[in-house]
Amino acid sequence: MLRYYYNTWDYWINYRIDIETAIRIALRQVPGRVIKAELDTENGLLVYEVKILTDYGVYEVKINADTGRIIEIDRD
Repeated sequence: MLRYYYNTWDYWINYRIDIETAIRIALRQVPGRVIKAELDTENGLLVYEVKILTDYGVYEVKINADTGRIIEIDRD
């Protein structure tokens, strides 16, 4: 059982984008200053949530941690 856990963890470490890449992706879509970035799960997927402060308010960009694709952009 423990071996399975490590193999699963190795999968997630080796096959997802890192947080710096997620921040770069988010800033390309919403220019501003990053105030928070974290890895979370949403509907069983690993998702980076990047909050960005702009002149027009705070935006949250959700990025699929496996593919690097933007899932959603919301204004907070």
